[in-house]
Amino acid sequence: MTDHPAGARRAVAFLRGLTPPPWSVLAAGVLAGGLIGGAYGLAEPPAYTATSYVVAVPTKTADPASALGFAQAYGRVATQLAVLGDAQVWAGVPVRTLKESVRTATSPDAPMVAITATSTRPDLAADMANAVSRAVTRHAQNTKADTNVTLESFARATEPAEPSSPSATVTALVGASAGGLLGGLVLLVRPRQGWRQRGGSAAVPGPAVAADAHGQL
Repeated sequence: MTDHPAGARRAVAFLRGLTPPPWSVLAAGVLAGGLIGGAYGLAEPPAYTATSYVVAVPTKTADPASALGFAQAYGRVATQLAVLGDAQVWAGVPVRTLKESVRTATSPDAPMVAITATSTRPDLAADMANAVSRAVTRHAQNTKADTNVTLESFARATEPAEPSSPSATVTALVGASAGGLLGGLVLLVRPRQGWRQRGGSAAVPGPAVAADAHGQL
């Protein structure tokens, strides 16, 4: 007769030998994440960022403290259609492109507005930032009689020499880190599942076996 239990044990031992080691899950996660991150970095075109600065200056009849409040206001106005409609003429791009590419920032301590533009072309990023600065400065000049505050150019945007977006190497490292983290989480979950399976299949002596053992004592 064929020894089925022995054959089953040999089959189980053979299958266990084919099972990859636990660390291979972590290595696979790191490799897959690195490949995906690197591919994304290569496929995504580099982005360039340029920033220009304008400063709010009160007139002689205005309260100097009012310049700070108007700088905050002009920081919000700079990305509105009334300003971007004039800026598109000097930037050479549609208003929609300016709306998507230009951001402004103000400081609670200084009456200054930072106008930042992002583009896949470094020269266009600088042109858009300077165009919006010029447009909002002219808008402030036209309303000077009512606000007693003007805007003046503090620093023009220059053409960036390097992209502001992460390189393919950086995205690959980020992807590898994320893949390694996911692989580690899988390794943490697998032993618990295996313990539950082994615990659930553990043999428990039946009542008859327990009775026989009691009779032999």
